[in-house]
Amino acid sequence: MTGVETRSVARDSLFLLADIWVEQGSDVHRVRVRNLSDGGMMGEGTMRVQRGNRVTIQLRNIGKVGGTVAWVQDDRFGIAFDDEIDSQKARRPLQTADDPAAAVVKASWAHRAPPPPHPAQLRKI
Repeated sequence: MTGVETRSVARDSLFLLADIWVEQGSDVHRVRVRNLSDGGMMGEGTMRVQRGNRVTIQLRNIGKVGGTVAWVQDDRFGIAFDDEIDSQKARRPLQTADDPAAAVVKASWAHRAPPPPHPAQLRKI
């Protein structure tokens, strides 16, 4: 692995706890969220998941988010969210429903991947 960053989406390292449900299972698992972006997260826990599993994650200040397991390595796994979230909202102090600050959230679109190149610009191998 090189020191060159190849990700197109910024991720924030953090340490949060979240609850997760795997596919149609009724068991709730507590996992550590190691990093979080608007499009996905890396989690860590003793539960067993496989690439492609459908999951639901309960994130602080955000609520339930659906997603798919994108990769698994040892006790860590990556989840791609079905819909984008405001990942900065999870960093804020716990908000209640009667908190007026909870209603003021501005979506950030700065993390979007660049458009694909024009086919004429692609290098042939």
